[in-house]
Amino acid sequence: MKLLSKKDKKTEQEKVDERREEVLAQGRKFKYPLQWTKHRIVISTVLIAFVVIAVLIVGGWLALYRFNMTDDLLFRVTKILPVSVATVDSEPVRFSDYLMLYRSSITSIERQSGQVDNDASIDVLRAQYRRAALTEAEKYTYAVKLAHENDITVSDEDVETEFERHLHIGGIERSEESFIKIVEDNFGLSKSEYKRMLYLTLLKAKVEEKVDKEAEEIANKVEKMLAENGNNYTAVAEAMGDKIVYEETGGYVSAQNIDGGRASEAIKLEPGKQSGKFVSINGDGYYFVKLIAKTDTEVNFVSIKVPFTEFETQFENLKNDEKISEFIEPGENEGD
Repeated sequence: MKLLSKKDKKTEQEKVDERREEVLAQGRKFKYPLQWTKHRIVISTVLIAFVVIAVLIVGGWLALYRFNMTDDLLFRVTKILPVSVATVDSEPVRFSDYLMLYRSSITSIERQSGQVDNDASIDVLRAQYRRAALTEAEKYTYAVKLAHENDITVSDEDVETEFERHLHIGGIERSEESFIKIVEDNFGLSKSEYKRMLYLTLLKAKVEEKVDKEAEEIANKVEKMLAENGNNYTAVAEAMGDKIVYEETGGYVSAQNIDGGRASEAIKLEPGKQSGKFVSINGDGYYFVKLIAKTDTEVNFVSIKVPFTEFETQFENLKNDEKISEFIEPGENEGD
């Protein structure tokens, strides 16, 4: 009788399991090399991504800080990324604010470049506008810093009210769509960018009024002198000298005249009457207005202005104390 080997004694299930293991073993020969290939692909992809990001960062740095480029793409990027163009008393100046101010100044010039004598003239203008825009952005940044320190705020409602006022500047009724089209064509700004400018302007005006105690004292003195001498503006102007600015229209001007709000205030008065002290719409000082005569649409008046000076003095002191650091040379290179 023939003896059965151990191998012959295997059950059908054991044979099936054994065959499955053989098949899986063959498959592993292909699986592990494929896993290694995927691993290398992931590493390569990550490395390529890092290289691309590094190139973009270096390229962006060169475009902004070395070549002074101001095109649309970079402007959009700076609105997203918190990059600084300077610091004022350790407060970062937003690159997007600088570009916004520069573009709002140079756009109309560039679109009329055919009227400029040559390319050299345009380059000079661009350098001048870049310098002015950087200084203005620095002043706005300092205003923001002082606003935080003095709990001064500008609400969305304040900005919206000022935006609505701009829709009717000059007594012209404009739709929002037509006004934004004018802003885009002449200043290269969108609605949100224009509102950003309004916000900064309103905030700086509030700060200038808050910090200028001397201007407030002079304005109160002017108010008292006018009350004591029968609203004789000429006499007060002579007494106050260069501390105030005295102006006469010399005839009729439009009640919608863009003059800091003096004409619009004058039209509310009766001849011979004067306004109380009020802050200029431009936020650059206090005004007093006395109406001489008016029609339905025009006014003839005299005015006294007490300018704000303290903010500018503080800003100049920061420059003299080397507390303003700039990361670009706005008068050099042109990469538009």
